Order: sequence, then structure tokens, then C-alpha cells
Amino acid sequence: MTKILALVDGSQYSQSVCDNAAWAAERLSAEVDLLHVIGRRDTASAPADYSGSLDLGEREQLLKELAEFDEQKGRLARKRGRLVLSEGAARLRDRGVETVSERLLSGDLVDTVREQESGAELLVIGKRGEAADFAKLHLGSNLERVLRGATRPVLVSARAFRPVKRFLVAFDGGPSVGKALDHLVASPLLKGAACELLMVSDKTSDARLDRAVETLNTAGYDATGILQKGEPDAVIAAHVERDEIDLIVMGAYGHSRIRSYFIGSTTSEIVRSCLRPVLMFR
Repeated sequence: MTKILALVDGSQYSQSVCDNAAWAAERLSAEVDLLHVIGRRDTASAPADYSGSLDLGEREQLLKELAEFDEQKGRLARKRGRLVLSEGAARLRDRGVETVSERLLSGDLVDTVREQESGAELLVIGKRGEAADFAKLHLGSNLERVLRGATRPVLVSARAFRPVKRFLVAFDGGPSVGKALDHLVASPLLKGAACELLMVSDKTSDARLDRAVETLNTAGYDATGILQKGEPDAVIAAHVERDEIDLIVMGAYGHSRIRSYFIGSTTSEIVRSCLRPVLMFR
């Protein structure tokens, strides 16, 4: 059976992660694996060198107390993790997902996701985590790490879920967005929703955009192509608001002006500033 892997951390985005996962599960006739990862910082004290400030007896007593504190911290992290998973599973079932599994694991987030994503059609993660600065719209640090390591499409959920009736493909002709088009053709996830392909360019026409529109229309979409001048992040953001786009599809790494790195790129700015979910492909 098709599987969706949804990452929940108990942040404000966990509910929308579950809502987006439930939507995708209905579209894909999929089961959902809920994953909560307990990192080292959740269970261990920060390392410190006490060799010069304490005598032997004091140092041994302190280390004993720190070990007991870490043990208690670990128990609380596991208890909290089970609660996060239980609440997420209940939310998924309330939204019609019949098969939900809960996984509480310890370790590095990226390594754990890489191990667990095998067989998954889609990963779902919140745009920001517990420690993110909401006032400044900082992205969660784990998001970039997951995007760099993931081999599956990643649905980055916004703070609130909205049904997808119209989606935008941020098209630049690069290999990442090419993978996105291949996925759209093969997957029922977005079939039936209106589609716009937006290319930011100084040109008045582009054969690559025309071919992409034709490919999607042949696959059953109602797709239109748009060429527009300007800075990619500003143009895309304005278009999303003006046309009431519900979801953005784009490559995690771009082409031409949109180069190499996620942080500092057009991709990062779109994920940061647009209050929409983003379906990303590497």
C-alpha cells in the first residue's frame, strides 16, 4: 500500500502536517506513518569540562546528578513524544485515514528520515519547528536538513491547511522542476486541480514552458503557462496571492538565477514568505 511519512514535533505546525497528510492519503489511497524523532539535545546535557573547577568528589557527585537529570529528561522526551504521536494519529483518523502507524525513534533527524522514507510516496514536514522564530518568519533548521537528505518529494506544510483547488508550478526549466512535472503526470495527488505554470523570464516566449504545459494537459490537467518579468521570489509571491493559489510546486534547487543552495535562494524565500504549502522536488 502507498505510504506517506509525516514528521510531527509538537509545534504549531504539527496539526497542519496531519491535515496535509490526511488530504494526501485520501488522494493517494495511502496509509500514514507518523514519525517523531527524539534528538540528542532532548535527552542529554550540554558537554562541559569541570576538571579545573571541582575536586574529585564534587566532580563525581555532579556527574552522577547530571546522569540522573539526563535520564529523567529522556523519560519526559519519550512521554511527550508518545503524546504528540497519539494526538496526531487521532487527528488523522478523525479526517478519514484508516491506517495510521506511530513511530517514536531516537537519533539524528536526517539519518532517521533517510532510514524510514524507504517505500514512502511522500514526506510531510512543517515549515517551522518548535524553536523557530515566528515573528521573523525564520525557517526551521531541520527543514533544510531534511530537504537536502530526502530522496522523496517533500510537502512543506503551512501553518493552516487549505484544500487544493488551484496550484502553481514555479517553472525554471531546471532538472528539479522536471522531476516535479514527471511526478505530476504519474501521480493522482493533484489531478483535478487547476494548474498554472509560471516562468519568470525576460523572454516573450519559451519552448520549454510550452512543452511543459502541453505535457500536463495531455496528462489530464487544465494547465496554463505564464511568462513574467521580474525577480522570481517577488513575482511568484505576488502571483500566489493574486490568483488565490492553494499550493506551490517547485524544485528544491533551481536553475539559472536560482542556484545551488536552498538557504538564501529563491526557493528559501518562497517557502519563508508565502503562507501556502510547498511541494518540493530535488
